[in-house]
Amino acid sequence: MTTNRLFSFLLFFAVLTCTAGPSWATPERWYRLMEPQQLASILARVPQTRVLQVTGDHAAGHIPGAVAAPYSLFRGPQENPGQLPEPGELTALVQRLGITADTPVVVVHQGSNAADFGAAARVYWTLKSLGVQDLAILNGGHAAWSAAGLPVSTDPVSVTPSQFRPQWRDDWRVTTAEVEALVANGGARLIDARPPSFFQGLQASTGLPGTIRGAGNLAFENFFDGARLKPRAQVSAIRAAYPQQDAPITVSFCNTGHQAAVNWFILSELQNVPNTRLYAESMTEWSLQARPMDNQPSALRHYWRMTTDWIETLLGA
Repeated sequence: MTTNRLFSFLLFFAVLTCTAGPSWATPERWYRLMEPQQLASILARVPQTRVLQVTGDHAAGHIPGAVAAPYSLFRGPQENPGQLPEPGELTALVQRLGITADTPVVVVHQGSNAADFGAAARVYWTLKSLGVQDLAILNGGHAAWSAAGLPVSTDPVSVTPSQFRPQWRDDWRVTTAEVEALVANGGARLIDARPPSFFQGLQASTGLPGTIRGAGNLAFENFFDGARLKPRAQVSAIRAAYPQQDAPITVSFCNTGHQAAVNWFILSELQNVPNTRLYAESMTEWSLQARPMDNQPSALRHYWRMTTDWIETLLGA
């Protein structure tokens, strides 16, 4: 073989090798749950990282380079907020945010309270289902970043749109029809992520009071100290204390797939519980029809509770 032919062959082999596999590589020291200093290090080493601020006033202050990505854009209509937006809407959204499958993305919430984390977790779940490979959430959100003395900017941020054409994967989702089948055959661990008063049917915000038949309760707030997730050992202990440990599929749900996204993120992404799914539409959609439920109060009890809650609100109790 001549030198030129040998060089051409080696060049062809090198190109083939480089293009045969995925084009991305996870950045070093990338964690699905990041602390502020870890994120600062990532941004210094991997400038192509995209930071999305999903709650809070972006114009009032944000991590330098962070893009405003309002949580509402990742949600469904008012009557069913947990519902997924149309595929075309999600495609247009990720393109406008300049995201591709191999863009490292960190989702940042304001850090006001534990529920704020739910917005970041729901966006994380959506992007993962759209095929984005490297994702993280900032523990404590923007408030933790500011408290760490890290730089904050008020400059407008714009990014170059991408041409990414995501393909939705149902690997981490369960539909209403699938939950119906799982309830009928008892083949799932159903976890209600709401506070106990909702699980017990004493309160309801959207949909009817009560919970899906056969569900247990693991309130998402148990995992937090303020707006920050508790240390990993404590999170693991809380999970280990949950009564039902073994199931071929774990389903996390709440009212609208917001609080449930927290439990999904913890179980699936931090605790590596296999086959953990999010029921995105949750109780809002489940209770639209006469589906099996537990802890349903009588009509009299329900309206009495609504009346007393209304009176307490008026009196400022």
